[in-house]
Amino acid sequence: MKTAQRNRVRIIGGQWRRRLLSFPDVEGLRPTADAVREKLFNWLGQDLPGWHCLDLFAGSGALGFEAASRGAARVVMVESNRAACIALRANQTMLNVNNIILECADGVKLLSQSAPLLTQHKFDLVLIDPPFKLGLQAAVLAMLPPLLNPGAYVYVEHDGSLQLPDGWVVWREGRAGLAYFNLLQQAQYDG
Repeated sequence: MKTAQRNRVRIIGGQWRRRLLSFPDVEGLRPTADAVREKLFNWLGQDLPGWHCLDLFAGSGALGFEAASRGAARVVMVESNRAACIALRANQTMLNVNNIILECADGVKLLSQSAPLLTQHKFDLVLIDPPFKLGLQAAVLAMLPPLLNPGAYVYVEHDGSLQLPDGWVVWREGRAGLAYFNLLQQAQYDG
């Protein structure tokens, strides 16, 4: 019973507010805390009507489902772990979500191959929260610019050691326990 409760995360806003998402025990999977998600969506203005979002390391689905719940037109969720992907699909079915496209694949490979799933629409928000020990954040940021709409935001969680590649500025930042988080924009769109 304890494990089942621990492996659940609550959607905090939008049409599925208070609904619980289940996720498996997977090494490195740590859902974004409620308080951090609340801060992120406060920064973004609460609702995301018409936005195209990419959750590149979906994990528990907390960020991607939150964006979909808040009115995003399209959320592409990418997850490489099979067990996590199965749980994401079950949560998608449970909520009867039709604005999420789930891809069970390696997000970095999809980016490097310019996969059509990622290039058919430009994104307004990209969520980057891979397992910290992989250290993929900076490499992913370097590959994102061609996929972004002007003024797009990129949310990044990291262990505090992130070195931003050239061309990015921190729009907002915070820390929760061992997790650091930044909301970034490309330098030419710094508002």
